[in-house]
Amino acid sequence: MEKVNWKVEGMSCTNCALSIHKYLEAKGLENVKVNFIGGDVSFDMNGNIAKPEIEKGIDSLGYHVVNGTGAATKNKKLFKNHLQRFLFCIIFTAPMLLTMIPGLHIMALMNPYVQLALTIPVFIVGMDFFGRSAIKSLLKGIPNMNVLIALGATAAFGYSLYGTIIGEAEQYMFYETAAAIITLVFLGNWMEDKSVETTQAALRKLAVTQKGTANMIAYDDQHHEHIFPVESTNLKVGDLILIKSGEHVPMDCKILWGDASINEAIVTGESMPVEKKMNDKLIGGSILENGTIKAYVTAVGEDTVLSNILKLVKEAQTEKPPVQQLADKISAIFVPVVVSIAVLTLLGNYFFTDIGFGASLLRSIAVLVISCPCAMGLATPAAIAVGLGRAAKNGVLFKNAKSLEVFKDIKQVVFDKTGTLTTGEFSIYDFRFTIDPNEFKRIACSLEKYSNHPIAKCIAKEWKIKDDIRWSKIEEIKGLGMKAIDKEGNEFIAGSFKVAEQLTKDDTHSIYIIRNNELLGWIDVADEIRREAKQVVTMLKLKGIKTILLSGDRKEKCEQVAQQLGIDEVAAEQTPEQKLEKIAAYNSVAPTAMVGDGINDAPALAKATVGISLSDASQIAMQSAQVVLMNHGLKNLPLSLGLGKHTYITIKQNLFWAFLYNVVAIPVAALGFLNPTFGALLMGLSDVVLAVNSVRLNWKKVI
Repeated sequence: MEKVNWKVEGMSCTNCALSIHKYLEAKGLENVKVNFIGGDVSFDMNGNIAKPEIEKGIDSLGYHVVNGTGAATKNKKLFKNHLQRFLFCIIFTAPMLLTMIPGLHIMALMNPYVQLALTIPVFIVGMDFFGRSAIKSLLKGIPNMNVLIALGATAAFGYSLYGTIIGEAEQYMFYETAAAIITLVFLGNWMEDKSVETTQAALRKLAVTQKGTANMIAYDDQHHEHIFPVESTNLKVGDLILIKSGEHVPMDCKILWGDASINEAIVTGESMPVEKKMNDKLIGGSILENGTIKAYVTAVGEDTVLSNILKLVKEAQTEKPPVQQLADKISAIFVPVVVSIAVLTLLGNYFFTDIGFGASLLRSIAVLVISCPCAMGLATPAAIAVGLGRAAKNGVLFKNAKSLEVFKDIKQVVFDKTGTLTTGEFSIYDFRFTIDPNEFKRIACSLEKYSNHPIAKCIAKEWKIKDDIRWSKIEEIKGLGMKAIDKEGNEFIAGSFKVAEQLTKDDTHSIYIIRNNELLGWIDVADEIRREAKQVVTMLKLKGIKTILLSGDRKEKCEQVAQQLGIDEVAAEQTPEQKLEKIAAYNSVAPTAMVGDGINDAPALAKATVGISLSDASQIAMQSAQVVLMNHGLKNLPLSLGLGKHTYITIKQNLFWAFLYNVVAIPVAALGFLNPTFGALLMGLSDVVLAVNSVRLNWKKVI
């Protein structure tokens, strides 16, 4: 099933996104996600409908697919954005607004035909945008905010035009109201767009880092080396490149020659340079601070680490956390409800007060233009966009928006030991054997070279050999170790004490080597605790979060680490199945986050309320986790917890403001305390308030 990711222009509110969402689902497409803030639309193709047809359907709704098949050609418009529309309209509207200033009466401007002439250009531009959008949304059954603006402006213009035609213009003069509504809403929409853009600032910075020039290496027939500049976007996998001090790494690559200090802050948030040497991998977008290297490109375009991060963050933005569901339901019925209130306002004021039809109409128009369904739709995605952006910039990758919200309830954090609380950088410090030492090392290395476990990697690296045993079958048994059979049918095992408990009572060693149920020897390795582990555990405890060590390692080693770090509880010698049961038990007591990095952590990471993986974890652990810490350590664990909690706080603040604004503003307008002109301006400002409050997350203290 093909996954499609499109960028769609023209969405301005939740109802716009709902229109596209409903259309795509009606076409039978699956896993539909629409984010109106970033304009990202994704779905899974089902083979029943072609992409060009889908693109034309989105175009018929009033939106435009930027990076689609080109089936729907974008209409060339006179105005490209709301600022240009506002600047055009204000030229005609400003003279009429002068008539609203008490004591200032310019007779020429009071002439109804002059006002009609000034209003017509504004009304045409307004209806070209608001009217066209309103009609399309009504035809699709999901009326958007533009329905309210179009109704309000049309009512004011139509009423004024009627008065002019019957020769009683002075009693029906609302031309300036119609023009002011359209002009000021364009201004409000432009301010809203600029405010919302700032919520995407962190992601935009990530997106531009891989655009630049690279030094490509080529060889002629005489094997002479030639270096010439190329656009980094033109690089292909396997191309050779030269990267010099101060330059960006153009794409993901692997070092063939040279040493260098690399700043990977673009991905990890950590500005301290990392030393890299031959065969080390480099992330596209990082900066070579010192040294010169030659490398070959390993990934380009959407396959690079940075592109995958951006893709995951954008997908997370389209996710709807539970807190947004209520706001979406209200947004879907908001426009019909407001139109009903406006009609009741008109009828109530006309029949039950003595203010007359004109003033009653003015109040109903004020109700239409001051109400703001966008505020409720913007409350959650704006905060999530900033939260995810700040997280990505600091080396914390959230795979879905739900994780951000769930973090607010976390009361326990469970840590794996090896590679999580410890560095995973092991070294052999002792070993014993009952056979020839070289043969013992050969067996151990031949088994462990097939494992991704940090202890196995250490043994394979230190005892690396050329004449390793060729196995007819080899497998990794989760939580136990490696098991293999050679061509003669001999069975070999390298694993924890559990594989050797029938052969020895000594459970103090790291790895036991067994051949045909005979113990050949054991290996002890040493692992150091991560420098930041103590500080992270202390910070969690200060926030009232219980810390737990859950490991498959021996009890003595686990308790020693727990004592050094001040961890509250230890559960040692656990199989993957037992880890899963433990996490389920912890979850039943209180919401629990699990931090791990190994294959045997994957089920537990998936079971936890929130699974958190390290960037150098096994691939399956990273896939099982909802959050990935990209800085090769635990340093940003408190930041991820803090950002999750404060993003949710910001969402609640935004929703409170959105509901409060509409609950207060609509009755105030209905009772005649607010002019439609000021209502139009306030409507735009209400969205700006939400965007500004969300942007505060960029510098707000969350730890």
